[in-house]
Amino acid sequence: MPVSDRLARLLRRARQEPDLVLGLVLLAFVLVVVAFPGLFTGHSPLTVNVDKALEAPSSAHLFGTDDVGRDVLARVVHGARITLSICASALVLAAVIGGALGLFSGFVGGRIDMLLGRLVDVILSFPPIIFGVMVTGILGPKTLNLVFALTVVYVPLFFRIARSGAMSEAGMTYVEAARSLGLSQSRILLRHVVRNVLPIVLVQCMVLFPLVLQIQAALGFLGLGVQPPTPDWGAILQQGKDYILLAPWMSAFPGLAILITALALTLVGRGLQRRMDRR
Repeated sequence: MPVSDRLARLLRRARQEPDLVLGLVLLAFVLVVVAFPGLFTGHSPLTVNVDKALEAPSSAHLFGTDDVGRDVLARVVHGARITLSICASALVLAAVIGGALGLFSGFVGGRIDMLLGRLVDVILSFPPIIFGVMVTGILGPKTLNLVFALTVVYVPLFFRIARSGAMSEAGMTYVEAARSLGLSQSRILLRHVVRNVLPIVLVQCMVLFPLVLQIQAALGFLGLGVQPPTPDWGAILQQGKDYILLAPWMSAFPGLAILITALALTLVGRGLQRRMDRR
């Protein structure tokens, strides 16, 4: 296909789904910030300079400084990698664990399905933020504990998504044909059912990522996430709450970073979900 035809095709798609294009642009920008923080600031996120505490945004410090003179831009930029890596790690673990359990439960059925389903219902009876606070409160405010808490919170959602997909696939003609050929249950599940359910789980990862980010930031704001002085968007918000009137930039810029990232992920996730629904 000629390059001009490809460009015309891309432009047509962009006009049809401007929200998806905007989401991809914003997400690309966030990924560049995560991968190359040095492009956006030359300051260290940990360097303390009390003489420059609570300075308003200026050419020297574009996002101003915090209560101990640290550059807010540097903390927001470097905090992006920490915050999003925590969210991504928890989401991948939740998708793997919940997806595997859901596939097995939905395909096999019986008492195992009933037992796992009741266990998931118990977890889902708690609001995500309350359950996250409970888990991190018991285990302690550490990064690994935060990842574990977020994983436990979102395993039930992936379990239900994968279980629903596996139950739908279990009644398909190709599954009956595979059984008639003598293939074992495990082989049918791993070689056929997983392949058809996996795209649904991957799209849900993108859809649920903004929710994981919000819970992670909320736990950080409550002091149950990454501990100071490590930069993290939720922790930066928590540090700025006492200076919201005196130095609003301490909370405004990390809040804006969370908003932009959540918006980008939501737009991309919804766009991918629409495409899958059409297919």
